Amino acid sequence: MTRRIGLTGGIACGKSTVAEMFHAAGVHVLDADGIARDLVVPGSPALQAIIAHFGPALLGAGGDLDRAALRARIFSDPEAKLWLEALLHPRIRETFIARSEEIERQHPRAPVVWVVPLLVENGYRALLDQILVVDCPRTVQIERLRARPGWTAEQITAVMAAQCDRAERIAAADWVIPNDGTLARLEARVAAYLRSLQGTSGFA
Repeated sequence: MTRRIGLTGGIACGKSTVAEMFHAAGVHVLDADGIARDLVVPGSPALQAIIAHFGPALLGAGGDLDRAALRARIFSDPEAKLWLEALLHPRIRETFIARSEEIERQHPRAPVVWVVPLLVENGYRALLDQILVVDCPRTVQIERLRARPGWTAEQITAVMAAQCDRAERIAAADWVIPNDGTLARLEARVAAYLRSLQGTSGFA
């Protein structure tokens, strides 16, 4: 029975869109970015550690973390990136496990989807029953990132360089959903995957 599914893909490949489709279909979805946001709310130990390490310039006017400033900092400083990953990644992993266990206690047959951008890079395979990759060509990724406000060419290059090779990600997948066309085509591909999933587990 498939229970824990890792959803990943290169940046701007459409992971969030697919995750929203799962959620709309009644699937339990846990997102690494959402967990990371929870971990750095004002007053949290993780945020206090970040400010102690990088300084108060990373605090916004309301006392929350300036994520854009942090992103710019870590992708211009490899050592800063490694430090932040060492702080947050174990906490994110622990939260995934704890929240999944709670869902599984309440809904024993329900699948739980973990949305993890760096799933392959950070060795999540052993924690999951299946890996689902949302994929698109590199040229499409770059076009989508350029359309996002606040992204510079340098940041795009740095973020994509930090992720594993497209071929490596696909090789790790149990199922690949291409996202290189229309939204309707993506919806059809997600629906096909959900039909396959219903054969191995319930949604209750």
